[in-house]
Amino acid sequence: MRRKKSRQQRVTRKEDQHKINQKIRASEVRLVGDNVEMDVYPIEKALAIAEELGLDLVEISPDAKPPVVKAMDYKKFLYEQKKREKVMKAKASKVVVKEIRFGPNTDDHDYEFKKKNAEKFLKDGAKLKAFVFFKGRSIVFKDKGEILLLRLATDLEEFGKVEQMPKLEGKRMTMFMSPTTSKKK
Repeated sequence: MRRKKSRQQRVTRKEDQHKINQKIRASEVRLVGDNVEMDVYPIEKALAIAEELGLDLVEISPDAKPPVVKAMDYKKFLYEQKKREKVMKAKASKVVVKEIRFGPNTDDHDYEFKKKNAEKFLKDGAKLKAFVFFKGRSIVFKDKGEILLLRLATDLEEFGKVEQMPKLEGKRMTMFMSPTTSKKK
């Protein structure tokens, strides 16, 4: 019978990412940091220097010979790291994919209406997934479906470019388009 891991074992805290102060197990370390003379020190001396400055000793490069430690305010370091990650996440663009569904025998009026919507989606900076869904025996009209999607691609070529040509997957023929212009602000 397998034992369940406790919640505390599964959750890794930010503080566990780096060895700090007494958790550093090396006998000698290379000390770096602001207002600190860079040199190789015994761990006790390095800890005393960091304590004297009111800072923590953080292991930066554990694989080096001797390990590299930095004298810094660890809580401030974690705060700034978290802040940087938040900014990076905010800058990452979120891709929106809008879908438009056609039938193999879509009427001209319906086609024009859906084309207008597709044009709006591409102008707003969203990707477009246009597909023709074949119900029942309408799969015999797969040529009509491909012609419909290619017609849509040519009608929308000033607003977006075809990312994936029409491709039949099961009962769906799918085509992807991405906008040529950037998002409106």
